[in-house]
Amino acid sequence: MNPYLAGTMLGIVLLLAMFLSGRGLGASGGLKYCVVSIVGAVDPPHAEGSTYYSKYFEGGKKPLKNWLTFEILGVVIGGFLSGALSKRLKLKVEKSPDISRTKRLVFAFLGGVFFVYGAQLARGCTSGAALSGMAVLSVAGFVTMMAIFGSAYAFAWFFRKNWI
Repeated sequence: MNPYLAGTMLGIVLLLAMFLSGRGLGASGGLKYCVVSIVGAVDPPHAEGSTYYSKYFEGGKKPLKNWLTFEILGVVIGGFLSGALSKRLKLKVEKSPDISRTKRLVFAFLGGVFFVYGAQLARGCTSGAALSGMAVLSVAGFVTMMAIFGSAYAFAWFFRKNWI
């Protein structure tokens, strides 16, 4: 997709999210609510006794009914529909010819784990901390976006063999 069109559409989605829900976008929070729900289902006494998990269940709250979990569900459904409509819906591993499929999948998994962990430490992911933060002119949003792009440029040279 044309990057200017995609950027404009992302801005419209962010504006609609703020207008309709009163909050911006954010993916890491939705994943957190899903994990909290799983812990609550697998080990309810642990979830109730834990300082961290118990706050998500106070007053009979259901973490899966948080709007962020619906946002994540919408992202998954939207990605599926986008792939289907553009006839790109197939299982495929994008990788350099110089690395194995297994190595590429391990690196992708580790990158996802580090990103989610970092997003929790930073109290927000790319969409939550950076895009939504910048949309409300938060200094933290601009700092987060600079850190994301800065670290991507700094580490790109070291990991380029995985892509080209």
